[in-house]
Amino acid sequence: MVTPSDSTLDFHSARQQRPASRRQPLPLKPITLADLRQQLTLQLQTSLELDRILAMFFEQVQRLVPLDALSYHNDEAELTLTFGESTTHSASYGLNHLNQFLGEVEFRRRLRFSEEELAQLESLLGALLFPLRNGLLYRDALSNALQDSLTGVGNRLAMGQALQREVDLARRSLQPLSLLMLDIDYFKRINDRYGHNLGDEALRVVAQALRNQLRNVDMVFRYGGEEFLVLLSHTSAEAAAMVGERLRHAVQALELHHNGERVELSISLGCATLLPGESGEQLQERADLALLEAKRDGRNRLRMAS
Repeated sequence: MVTPSDSTLDFHSARQQRPASRRQPLPLKPITLADLRQQLTLQLQTSLELDRILAMFFEQVQRLVPLDALSYHNDEAELTLTFGESTTHSASYGLNHLNQFLGEVEFRRRLRFSEEELAQLESLLGALLFPLRNGLLYRDALSNALQDSLTGVGNRLAMGQALQREVDLARRSLQPLSLLMLDIDYFKRINDRYGHNLGDEALRVVAQALRNQLRNVDMVFRYGGEEFLVLLSHTSAEAAAMVGERLRHAVQALELHHNGERVELSISLGCATLLPGESGEQLQERADLALLEAKRDGRNRLRMAS
């Protein structure tokens, strides 16, 4: 197989699993391996979106080798993409570039792959390496631009995008949407007494505690300073209040120490649920007012927006 000199394809290849079925592949437009690889090299560089790159690759490869499905998996990027319908036989390849693992591609179809077809697939994968690497770098850049560097949760820019999206989705689906605004109590005292390094650690452990208590579909953002925002899709006011209390207890139970002394942590929360015709900004404002009420009432408590 011809591949770039600084790239390799790590083959744990061609896992042939069951006897071939009798179904014959559909005829494809004639094209040579060299021509298809050249076309792929050009076409795959027209996008930095991983799903678009892999969709184009899946579509074009079938001009030479019939396929029923293509799957891409990357544990480090927490990414799995699948095109087509999974079937009986598979050929799987680990992709590497400059000693960087780029993930795994698996081809599937009903018919057993021939040795010639496997060699063709391996050659065509060489055209995928550079676009795939660039797509992963682009995805990382986007993720970093929307992520708070200290806590790892979404930043304020990401929050604005997600809030508008979730409000629109809630309106279309006629499902409830709730929002929690929360603040670490007496955070300035922590910084003043223990130093900003411990203050940063408090932000990190609180953010992690919030994520540990939420569903995968819920979203946490650092709104600014010691303030966080949580979006709870498909969640009523009553359910959101229960989630808020669970978060409050989880933070209060955190073990953060400084020179053997336990640092007390707690949060105050305001909760609001989307009203008919309400904008995302109005929803957030009501949650913020409820948070202010929780602080006035003594902190370490949750208040519901009116």
